[in-house]
Amino acid sequence: MGDQTSWKMMSIAFNKMKPYLAMISLQFGYAGMFIITMVCLKRGFSHWVLVVYRHAVATLVFAPFAFFLERKIRPKMTLSVFLKIMLLAFLEPVLDQNLYYVGLKSTSATFASAMVNVLPAITFIMAIIFRLEKVNPKQIHSLAKIIGTVITVSGAMVMTLYKGPIVDILWYSEGGSHHRAANGAAEHEHWVSGTIMLIACIVGWSAFFIVQNKTLMEYPAELSLTSLVCFMGTVEGGVVALVMERHTSAWAIGFDSRLLAAVYSGIVCSGIAYYMQSVVTQVRGPVFVTAFSPLSMIITAVLGAIILAEQVHLGSIIGAIIIVFGLYSVVWGKSKDKTTSDKLSYAEGKAQELPVVDIKTSVNVDNDNIETAGKSHIPQDQFFTARAMKT
Repeated sequence: MGDQTSWKMMSIAFNKMKPYLAMISLQFGYAGMFIITMVCLKRGFSHWVLVVYRHAVATLVFAPFAFFLERKIRPKMTLSVFLKIMLLAFLEPVLDQNLYYVGLKSTSATFASAMVNVLPAITFIMAIIFRLEKVNPKQIHSLAKIIGTVITVSGAMVMTLYKGPIVDILWYSEGGSHHRAANGAAEHEHWVSGTIMLIACIVGWSAFFIVQNKTLMEYPAELSLTSLVCFMGTVEGGVVALVMERHTSAWAIGFDSRLLAAVYSGIVCSGIAYYMQSVVTQVRGPVFVTAFSPLSMIITAVLGAIILAEQVHLGSIIGAIIIVFGLYSVVWGKSKDKTTSDKLSYAEGKAQELPVVDIKTSVNVDNDNIETAGKSHIPQDQFFTARAMKT
């Protein structure tokens, strides 16, 4: 009996941790994509073509699973849902990803990765506008979400504006000076236009989470929605790529880093990411999903130091610590929101239950009434007649 109770408690604890584990694992996937994609783009692969191949791979992999696993639960396609899917495909696969790569080339890798951390703040603001997130400054958990958002953005700005001395956490790379020189040159070239591209990228990504939440209310089939978004992203991205890349050589791909980037980013960062985000969004909301995005920058810095022998600056470490505190504040506020909603649901359920009457108590009450009627001057037959008229 004790083993069953402990096993049940562990199962409940694991179910509560699922959203956190899913989002943390997803950040490792994004960090891996950043490393692989960076190597691929440095070798001359067009990001317009990469976006098309990425979502084509995701469609081919996840469409069969969606077709067979969600046959019975997949709702009918309506015009409203179809238009939302087209909008989702434009916001994330086409707008967000391409603008991010353009902004990355026009500014620097550090600035671009730090700008992504503004995502939770913009999503939080947009969620308030579209009434997906409720804020009451008088409540501690709502105040924690606001303060956590500000702290997260502040940590990202520290990582961007303050480099500081190099912290040799692993080993020294001779290519680090060349990497810093390349970044320094990029900082002075097309900086304003690149910043505008990155801001538009973040707004598009935030809007994607908001529209995704709205779409799941009408079309609650996560795998099918993921496959359809990837398919429409392939079509829309293909049209854009044909306009931007008119040379057939740009579409050439073989068994090299190009294929690895397309397959990895398609399966992990498009298919699995869209599906996991859909599931967690339904449970915790879009703000919870985006609150974990700063972790990707920290993981990328560590993987970059290990795989690419990149150097870590003191400003990156300080900014990462600040981001962790802000992230904890937002997640704590969201967890309290979940607890409050559970309590309200429980209270509403209890209010709708029928009253339970104890039979023994009811019998005792009836006997007392009979005795009272016998002791009074009212006859028992008149007493029962009066009770019957009241009922």
